[in-house]
Formats: sequence, structure tokens, C-alpha cells
Amino acid sequence: MMSLWFLGNTLDCFALLLAASLGAALSFRGGAFNLGGEGQIYLGGLAAALTLQALPGPGPLALTAAALAALAIGALLGGLCGLLHKTLAADPLITTFLLSAALSPLADALIGGPLRDPRGSLLALPPLAAGRVLPRLLPPSRLSVSLPAALLLAGAFHAFVKRTVPGYRYRVAGAAPDFARYGGIDPLMTRAWALAASGALFGLAGFFAAAGTYGRCHIGFPGGLGWNAIACALIARSAVPALIPICLAYASLEAGIDAAALAGGLGFDTRAFIRAAALFLAAMLFIKEGGRLPCRGSAEHRPLVRPPWGRTALLRKDSLRPTPQAEPS
Repeated sequence: MMSLWFLGNTLDCFALLLAASLGAALSFRGGAFNLGGEGQIYLGGLAAALTLQALPGPGPLALTAAALAALAIGALLGGLCGLLHKTLAADPLITTFLLSAALSPLADALIGGPLRDPRGSLLALPPLAAGRVLPRLLPPSRLSVSLPAALLLAGAFHAFVKRTVPGYRYRVAGAAPDFARYGGIDPLMTRAWALAASGALFGLAGFFAAAGTYGRCHIGFPGGLGWNAIACALIARSAVPALIPICLAYASLEAGIDAAALAGGLGFDTRAFIRAAALFLAAMLFIKEGGRLPCRGSAEHRPLVRPPWGRTALLRKDSLRPTPQAEPS
């Protein structure tokens, strides 16, 4: 029989993975590839922990400010790469990875140096006060209100890309840049916004981890969460209905491996094999797509992205007007 501790920890891992995977899927939908999720999670969690420690006032106000700080840090990191892509044609595949790889050691140095808790032996910031952590839903497990928040984000993401006019333009810009440009949409600007929004969701996942799962910010706490999120988003092809069960299955595998490792049956390195298998599957799907980002609205799946307001519609009221027919002589 599954214990509440195991069930809660599995759902907590699912919530973190779903929030981060939504960030990866959001960038894919916009036609960009954000490889900086790991660093954006790390810096977002660090900013959230520092905000919770430094900001006076009631706990809910401090938690809200910490979430906004994590969102802002992630959006800043992603948006900077988007700006470089739009102005200097810098490939976000490279810039997002390099920026993350450059800033993660800086976070390590801060957490293990001047910000370290001197009262303990762990390389971490001081633990957060009881009133400044996310409420737990299933004690004694680590599950917090990050689970319903992640599910709400998934619903909002799906409604945006499927049911709104801006979401339709967003999908068109990511799946068919030439067609979007013909319709008056700037795909480069869309990619810049996609990277900023993707970074914000990655940063929010860092907030969920620091303020919910761990109750503090310790060195290297993402633990590959950003890379796992990219793998899940690739396997799900950026579709929320597929992303939720894939994240849940991956979280169950991770939790099962952790439980087996604690019981002494398996080594900790088994997690690396699970992660490698998921990344291998994602890479195979990506190669099958011919190197294109696996959006379900891509040309291989649909010749034209169907708009949410009817069978046929224009991108703008003043664009794609029909060519007037010549009168017969």
C-alpha cells in the first residue's frame, strides 16, 4: 500500500516538473529553444529565498513578493537572450545555455560563501521561518500548494495557446514564421517574448522548490530539473494534455528510484540512467521531426494552424485581403 509520504513526495516532484516543463513548452510553442532552464530555476529560487529572508511583514505578502522576484529573475535571464536574438541574431540555443552556465557557479559561490548559514554544516541559506514557506497539503510529505498552482498554470497555458487570438498568433509565429510575417506578425519579437515568459515559468519553479519543497535554498537544488523539463516537453510535443501524464510518470519513476535507493536496493546513480533514457527518447522524437521544434501546429502535422474562433479567419482584419478578381471583358 502506498504511504502518504511517498504519494505526497511524488506529487510534489510532479508539481515542480510540470511548472518547469510548461516553461520549456512555452518557448517551443514560440519557436525558440531555451536551454537555460536549469540556471533560471536556480537563480529564481535563490532570489525567492533572499526575498523571504529580507522582507518584513506578514507571510502571505512575503511569499507573493518572493514569487514575483523569482518570476522577474527568470524573465530577465530569458528576455536578455531574446533581446540578443532580435537585435544581434544571436542563437538562443547558445545564449540561454551560456548565460545559465555562467551564472550557476556564481550562485554556488554565494550560497557556499557569504550567504551560507553559519549554524549548520549544509551548504545552504538559513532555513525559512514557518510562516514563510508554502502551506503543506499532505504532511509529513513535502507536497505543498505548488501542486494546484502548477495545474492552474497548465490550464491557463492550454487556454492561451488554444482558445485566444494572441495565442493563435503566438502558435503561428512559432510554427510558420514566414506565414506569420506575411500576416503582419514579427516572429523575432514573438521569440523574444517566448524566451522571457519561459524564463519566468522556470524561475517560478525555483520558487516552488525553495519555498515549498525544501524550505530553504541549498547549493545545486535544481538537480537536473531544467533538463528533465525539456525532455518531458519534447516527449509531449509541447501539448498540455500529454505533458501532464508524462510529467506524472516521470515523477513516479524519480520518487520510486529515491525510495529504492533509501531502502538500499538501488544505487543513487540509477536516477542518471532514468534521466538519460528520457533524454534519449526525446532526442529520437526530435530527430523524427526533422530537426524542427515539436509543436503540434508544425507544417508536418497541420498545413495551417487552426484559429480558435472558427474554421477560417484572418490573422488581422487588415491583412491577407483577397485579391480582387478582374471583370470579364
